[in-house]
Amino acid sequence: MQEKLPILITGGTQRLGLAITLSLVKAGYELIVTYRTPKESIDVLQKMGVKCIRTDFEKSSSVAELVDIVAQEYGMLRAVIHNASDWLAEDDVPCSELMDRMFKVHVNAPYQINIGLSDLLMKGSSNDENQGADIIHFTDYVVEKGSDKHIAYSASKAALANLTLSFAKKLSPQVKVNSIAPSLLKFNDEDDEEYRAKALAKSLLQIEPGEQEAVAAVEYILSSRYMTGRTIALDGGRHLA
Repeated sequence: MQEKLPILITGGTQRLGLAITLSLVKAGYELIVTYRTPKESIDVLQKMGVKCIRTDFEKSSSVAELVDIVAQEYGMLRAVIHNASDWLAEDDVPCSELMDRMFKVHVNAPYQINIGLSDLLMKGSSNDENQGADIIHFTDYVVEKGSDKHIAYSASKAALANLTLSFAKKLSPQVKVNSIAPSLLKFNDEDDEEYRAKALAKSLLQIEPGEQEAVAAVEYILSSRYMTGRTIALDGGRHLA
């Protein structure tokens, strides 16, 4: 059996990112994940053979260091999955800082990583005639409608969605580049019943599908041979509600 090439997942040590990481480890991939702050899951992942790299996406120098480490230690990549995110509202941070912060995490970091690791993805593509190589951007449902409470966040995710189009053109035909745009997948433990009921009512399907919904979307993209420059919407029909 052909050995599976490494996959880089940003923000792969908690919630959705952790679910994706565990799924791909189980599937036999070698995983490299980034994290910003230490957490218990890192020890568990390291014992499973996952390489964990501390990276601050608000600092271009830290992103560049990540690219250098991966480029020096790995000859090829199967995929890069951009899951790292920072969800802040205009009330959380002064607007003079917020837009810059959102774009550093959601736009500048993926841009630097895609450019810096494109050669490794190209090599990975030539080594895998079945699926090639992939870049997956996690955007957001708000890209379609905007948000009056998370304006900077929404704008930065829209820019990330546009990067999907540009990199799909730039890296074709060797590398497929797609997005996954989720809305509510899993509540936080602190979310009260009133908030949960209001959030569920925003979609036609009115369920909390869980993180495995996004895991399945990642698995589909990795297995696909004929999709690039597209977005998989995981929103339960919010656009029709």
